[in-house]
This record gives sequence, structure tokens and C-alpha cells, in this order.
Amino acid sequence: MASQITLAKCVLFALCLLPLGWYLNGLWQDQLGANPVEAITRASGEWTLRLLLVTLAITPLRRLTGWHWLIRLRRMLGLFVFFYASLHLATYVWLDQFFDWAAIAKDILKRPFITVGFAAFVLLVPLAATSSNFAIRRLGGRRWQALHSSVYAIAVLGVLHFWWLVKRDVTEPLIYGLVLALLLGARAWWRELERRRQSALVPTRNSACCAGAQRP
Repeated sequence: MASQITLAKCVLFALCLLPLGWYLNGLWQDQLGANPVEAITRASGEWTLRLLLVTLAITPLRRLTGWHWLIRLRRMLGLFVFFYASLHLATYVWLDQFFDWAAIAKDILKRPFITVGFAAFVLLVPLAATSSNFAIRRLGGRRWQALHSSVYAIAVLGVLHFWWLVKRDVTEPLIYGLVLALLLGARAWWRELERRRQSALVPTRNSACCAGAQRP
């Protein structure tokens, strides 16, 4: 099983790098159109969102299929989300704004889609920084899980960032939004089922305790 997991990680690593290779080749061959900077910025942002949704799909897919080994791929996917998000931000800061920090700050404050995009990246940084086993041990399981639950807010901000960016044809961000709603809805439903199960156990435990107390 360990060798199969290793193979799956190698395949996933290669697949996650394919978009980068595709666009680097397009840049080298001058095949990215009249505005290659915009093409790369847009593509890196879209792949950030796609990989983020794939990462969020790991848990539902594991529950539905029983393939518990999928959970061991989530960390790599999460780090690739951060990688493409960093590339997305770097192309904007470097190739679009040429490190004009005053203009960048003005954009963040004045343009809502950049505001929410920047907020999503800021929230993503501590998740990437605490993705190691060492960080999990230092934070403790509960605090680590509480921190990483911000991934849901990041996903919402990411969809909103894309939606406000395209303005008119919102078909693609709408699809991402529906996928995200489905994933979050599934989690909410399973959480509700667990709450009901726990609530049903409480009377049973109380009855057992009362019965034990009444025995001579």
C-alpha cells in the first residue's frame, strides 16, 4: 500500500505541474495571445481555485468511496494551491504593477475583487506555513483544525474574487460557486447527521445510568 501511495503522489505532483508547464511553453512559443501577462495571471488564479476545490473534495470523496488513502494526498494539493496562489500574486505584483507598492495598495483598497483576493491569500499563508507534521504537533490537533477550517472562507473569497473580476460573463465562476456550495452543503449535512446521532445517544446513556442507579 505504501508503494501505491508513493506512486499516487508522484502522479499527482506531475499533474499539478502540467498547467505551469503548459503556460511556460506557451510563453516561450509566443502563443499566449496579445497580452501574455494577463493570460498567465488569469490562468494561475483559475488553477488556484480549481485545485482548492479538488482539495475540499477529498473528504467527501473519501466518505463516499471508502478510499481512506485519499486523505494522504490532501497536503500536497493544499501546497500546490498555495504555489499557484503565490504565482498569481507574483504576476500581478511583478509583471502587472512592476512593484509599484503605492499603486498596489490603492488597488487593494479601491477595487473590491482585488481586496477579497488579497484577503484570501493572507488567510492562505498560515495554512501553508502550518502544513507540516511538526506544526500539527506544536499547535495541537484542535487548534490546528480550527486554523485550517479557514479554508472554507478562503474558497468563498476565491469564488467571489473571480466573480467580481469577470463582471459580465459569470458562467465559469458560477460553476465554481455551485461546486463549492455542493461541497460545503455535503459537509453541513454530515455534520448535522453527526449532531443528531450524538443527541440520540444522550438519552440512551442517561437511561442506562438511571437503570444502574435503581438496581438494589
